[in-house]
Amino acid sequence: MRGWAKGSSEVAPARNDAVKGLILSGGAGTRLRPITHTSAKQLVPVANKPILFFGIEDMVEAGITEIGIVTGDTGPEIQAAVGDGSRWGAKVTYIPQDAPLGLAHCVLIAQEFLGDDDFVMYLGDNLLRQGIAEFVESFESDHAESRAEDAQVPSAQILLARVPDPQRFGVAEIGADGEVTQLVEKPLEPKSDLALVGVYLFDRHIHDAVAAIAPSPRGELEITDAIQWLIDNGHRVRHEVLEGWWKDTGKLEPLLEGNRLVLDMLSSSNGGTVDAASVLEGIVVIEEGAEVVNSTLRGPVIIGEGAKIVNSTVGPYASIYFDCEITDSSIENSVILEQSRITGIHSIADSLVGKQVEVRKSQREPHATRLMIGDHSVVELD
Repeated sequence: MRGWAKGSSEVAPARNDAVKGLILSGGAGTRLRPITHTSAKQLVPVANKPILFFGIEDMVEAGITEIGIVTGDTGPEIQAAVGDGSRWGAKVTYIPQDAPLGLAHCVLIAQEFLGDDDFVMYLGDNLLRQGIAEFVESFESDHAESRAEDAQVPSAQILLARVPDPQRFGVAEIGADGEVTQLVEKPLEPKSDLALVGVYLFDRHIHDAVAAIAPSPRGELEITDAIQWLIDNGHRVRHEVLEGWWKDTGKLEPLLEGNRLVLDMLSSSNGGTVDAASVLEGIVVIEEGAEVVNSTLRGPVIIGEGAKIVNSTVGPYASIYFDCEITDSSIENSVILEQSRITGIHSIADSLVGKQVEVRKSQREPHATRLMIGDHSVVELD
C-alpha cells in the first residue's frame, strides 16, 4: 500500500506485552457508499494514509505490538494492505467475521487470540488526535495500584468525549465516585453529554459478559450491553474523557473534516519535481515521483507518489492519492483516491472521489446532463 504513513522507523514504543490490541475492520460501510461497494471503508485514505493505519500506529505507540484485526467481506483487501504488521514492528493476526453481528460478537470470536490478556478494542474507522498511550497507561496503573492496596481492580475502561448532540451516540452516566454506572444507546433525554468514542480496554471478565448477553432487537451483540453486564454484576468500569479531537470517519463530512485536521498537522516536504511556473503556498507535501507543472498548490495539501498536477489549482485541504492526474482543474477540501484522472473541471469541492475514476469536461455543449451513477450515490449539480 503506497501513501504517506509513519513507518516503523518513526515509532519506537516500549513494549507492553501484557496488553493486546483488537481492531475492528468489518462492517458494510453503508454510509460511504458507493466507495465502499468495492473497497474497505477503513482503507479510505486521510491525508494519503489509510484510516486503519492510524489505529495500528496508535496501538504501537502505546507499546501494543500483538494486534488482532477482525475483518469482514473486505478481509483480503485489508490483509493485502496491512500485511503481517512488521512495518510497524507489530505482529498482526486476522480474525474473520462471517457477518457483522455486533462489536461484542467480535470479542466473542477473538477469544482464542485474546486469551486472558487485557486488550484494547479500537474501531478501525476512528481518528484520534491524542492516541491511546495515556489511556492504556492509566488502566494498567489503576490495576497495579488496586492490587497493591488489595482493592477491586477495574474490569473495563471506556474512552468518552463531550458532544453537543449526545442523543446520537451511546452515552455514559457517571456516578459520584467517578465510576460508570450506566450506558444508554442513543437516549431521547441524555443524562450526560459523554459519548462513547469507540476505544475500550478490557480484562478477561469481558469474555463472561459477551457470552452472557443476548442479541439486541437489531440482531447484534452490543458492546454496551456487555459493559452494562459488567456493571450490573459488580465489576468496576473506569472512564477517561478525550481531550483532543475525535472523528468517526464513516460518513463523508467527518471524513473530510478528519482530512483537514490531519493535513493541518503535516510539515512541508518535497520528494517530487516542481517547475518554475508553479506556486506553493502554506503546508505542501509532495511525495516521491510526483510532478507539478504550471500549477498552484494552496496548503495544506498533499500530492501522492507518482501523481501529476498540470495547469491546475489544488487546495486548500486537498489530498491527492498516488498515480492521480489532475489537469486544467481546480480541487479543494476533497479526497481523491488512487489512479484517478480529473481533466477540465472548473471546481471540485467537498468531495470524495473513488479510485481509478475519470472525471472530464465534455467537448460538446450538452442539452442535458449525462450521468452513469452507481447505487446509493449522491449527485449535486448546479
